[in-house]
Amino acid sequence: MTPFGERIRQLRDECGVSQAEMARALGVTAAYLSAMEHGHRSRPTWAMVQQIITYFDLIWDDADALHELAKLSHPRITVDTSGLNPEATEIANRISRRIDRLSADQLARISAILDET
Repeated sequence: MTPFGERIRQLRDECGVSQAEMARALGVTAAYLSAMEHGHRSRPTWAMVQQIITYFDLIWDDADALHELAKLSHPRITVDTSGLNPEATEIANRISRRIDRLSADQLARISAILDET
């Protein structure tokens, strides 16, 4: 599940809305909405995020936060390390090979390091 998908599911749960209900309101299929929540679709478009913001009546910080989550929720990414030092390339490759084995604690520590920059 992507960070965006996780937040959509939280919003649906808080509002007591099923995937089918939300999908109908957005003009998409429940299968599409499920795939978007689980990261089986590409990152949601700006227009789709806007529809979801309107659907949940999100304003200000909550709307901005949803846009940010959408930006961070592409399920398949490419990291271009050309022109960087060899350590950057090595780290990118090691993470790509091992990300599925990192614990929640390890991911949190990596995230904290990235937040420092």
